[in-house]
Order: sequence, then structure tokens, then C-alpha cells
Amino acid sequence: MSANPFVATALPDDAIELGRVLEAWGIKGWVRIQPHGADTEALLTANTWFLQPPEARFARGFEAFSGCVRVTVAEVKTHRDGVVARFEGMDDRNLAEALKGVRICLPRSAFPATPEGEYYWVDLIGLEVINRQGEFMGVVRDLMPTGPHSVLVLEHTETVDGKAHTAERMIPFVAAYVDGVDQQARRITVDWQKDY
Repeated sequence: MSANPFVATALPDDAIELGRVLEAWGIKGWVRIQPHGADTEALLTANTWFLQPPEARFARGFEAFSGCVRVTVAEVKTHRDGVVARFEGMDDRNLAEALKGVRICLPRSAFPATPEGEYYWVDLIGLEVINRQGEFMGVVRDLMPTGPHSVLVLEHTETVDGKAHTAERMIPFVAAYVDGVDQQARRITVDWQKDY
């Protein structure tokens, strides 16, 4: 290993976790990454990543670094169903193996711009969804890939037998049902009824 690849730093305020290190890949310091979503463009284009130790329940024996560190990406590419990367100053398998479980974050401001009508999932989470009649449908809690398109997973409150409870509603995220996304107003308008 030629130099310490980790630079202690503060996690950016707009940081978003995009994946985790699964394991070492090869013998020259590369790591295999499991992205959290299908869109890996941000990981592939950013030359600086922010790393955090694994969550406490997975951090047993983790000693590579503490707190948040910044690394410079020397090389990154897609490989099968994930991404592989090598950081500047890291050229042996031992340190790569020590990074298992490390969380990879990027500032949202570092994401490439999206074409008109396309959105990063992270930008849709938390948006309120209303239908054409102005009825509140729920808040986007997640998106679920289903192959040809994604599905909005909404969370809302339902009252059954006089008791309120949290319920889930799913709406395909396709032009046939989604009239528009207004990120400024934090709202998605859909052609969908409450009883679907």
C-alpha cells in the first residue's frame, strides 16, 4: 500500500448512502460494491466518495478507519450486477478485505443532472401524492423495481372500525398513472383512485 487512502472529514449535509462494500475483488486493492439502486450513474461519475464504517450490528472487528473518511476513486466500473472500484493509495487485497460492510455516500449535489421527466429515487421519497380530485393518497416511502417500471410505495393512515393504522398503497410510476412530479411543491399528482 503506497499511502493512506482515507482522509478524515465530515459527512456532507446532503449525503445519501448509495451502496456498501461487499468484499475485496481481485488482488490489487479493488472492492466489489452492492449499489442500493439500479441507477449507478452517480457512483460511476463521482471521483470522491465518502465512506462510513458499517452499522454497529455489522461492525464487529472493523478497524480500517473511524468516523467519516473521504477517498479518491482511482478507477470504477460496472461488473455483472454491481460496481467495482479502486481507491487512490489502496493497491493490495488486505485493506480491500478490511472494508467489508463499509457504507458509501455521495452528496446529492454531486449527482449528474437527469433528463426532463426522469428522477432519482431519493428525490421522490417523502413527496406527498394526490390524485386528480385533490384527494391525499399518501407519502412516498419507497420505490420498488418490478422490471419494466418502478412502483411508488405510499404510506397513509386508514381508519378501520374506528381505529387509525398505517397502511400501504402502490401506484405504478408510469406516465399512464402519473400526471406530474413537482419537486418544488414536494408533490406528485396521479390518475388513481383511493379504492384501486
